[in-house]
Amino acid sequence: MNSGTKSKQLYERARAKIPGGVNSPVRAFGSVGGQPFFTASGEGARLRDVDGAEYIDYVLSWGPLILGHAHPLVNEAIERSVRKGTHYGTPTPEEVELAERVVALVPSIEMVRFVNSGTEATMSAVRLARAATGRDLILKFEGCYHGHGDSFLAKAGSGLATLGLPTSPGVPKEISGLTLTVPFNDRAAVEETLAQRGDQIAAVIVEPVVGNSGLIVPDPGYLQFLREESRRVGALLIFDEVMTGFRVALGGAQERYEVDPDLTALGKVIGAGFPVGAYGGKREYMSRVAPQGDVYQAGTLSGNPVAMAAGLAQLEVLEREDPYALLEQRAIRLVEGVIERARGRGIAASGTAVGSMWGVYFCEGPVRNFQDALRVDRDLFAAYHRYCLAGGVFFAPSPFEAGFLSTAHSDADIDETLRVVDESLAEATGQR
Repeated sequence: MNSGTKSKQLYERARAKIPGGVNSPVRAFGSVGGQPFFTASGEGARLRDVDGAEYIDYVLSWGPLILGHAHPLVNEAIERSVRKGTHYGTPTPEEVELAERVVALVPSIEMVRFVNSGTEATMSAVRLARAATGRDLILKFEGCYHGHGDSFLAKAGSGLATLGLPTSPGVPKEISGLTLTVPFNDRAAVEETLAQRGDQIAAVIVEPVVGNSGLIVPDPGYLQFLREESRRVGALLIFDEVMTGFRVALGGAQERYEVDPDLTALGKVIGAGFPVGAYGGKREYMSRVAPQGDVYQAGTLSGNPVAMAAGLAQLEVLEREDPYALLEQRAIRLVEGVIERARGRGIAASGTAVGSMWGVYFCEGPVRNFQDALRVDRDLFAAYHRYCLAGGVFFAPSPFEAGFLSTAHSDADIDETLRVVDESLAEATGQR
């Protein structure tokens, strides 16, 4: 089922004109020894490729589609908006309405600025933190990916780990030298770094639930520890909730774990599949953003009315239906089912789920940080991924990416997925 004739032809055409044939590296399927399929359409929990093959989708556009593909209420909002125009270069009512919803739902956000991607959101938040503190350094965590901004590409997990790259050429050492990196869930490393450089650190930036090294949850009290320590040394705490925002809870990880960051980066769900990001936080910091303040950031397409309408419709459904308990229940059943079937075939496996995010590692647990995640059996995962895809189940083509569930996934989808998982593990280990 993987890479039928039309997909193969499209991939060859793409490779001639697009670096690697894709517009984001992990889409290339290189780490799992395959070629990408090209999608024709999506509906609910499923994708259909250009060759007519259908897949149960656990990638969901890498997170934005918490209601599944082509949700009718979201589509209706998009259609109403696009009939009026695509973009105007002026403010619109939709961006005000979405800003009001974000401020109402995310506990720490008092003001918000929309941008076009998660990378823009994190870059802008760091710039603002540097302006607010008068300091230059940032502290990040190994395996946390905050977009492809120069400051973030040291030990960034996700795509870099998939490609086997520790960082990226083209980042000047003067810039990379402004980023300090410590292991996630390691209190001693944070304390040591802050003791040595705390008075130079503008911000501590973290994925509160790490979704770019698989899925890694914070140790009990760890996020509260980061809040206390960053405040103690006068650094701002930035939560990168591009993935976790509206995914692990309606108010994000900060609501679930009851932590109050200074700034928050958002994306994914608030765009419902459109290119949208946002950063927001305390009024005292956000009031520094131009034109109200002196910290410059701009974007011609920021606050695009079609994207705003899509995001508003998706958030309205989430507020009304409050699906998080059921999503987590199904995610846990999926994770436990994969682990049970792996162990039943003598394969080491561990994993967890938080809200609608989930992850499984083919290695002994617990996985508490990026170094733990690197113990995963990559060869086994690659074979497993290929067989799952052939069986009609689409997982992210990397062992270092979180999986996602949508409200469109049913118990029957989970049952079918676990059947395919069991068969794929048998094929991957030669136990057929």
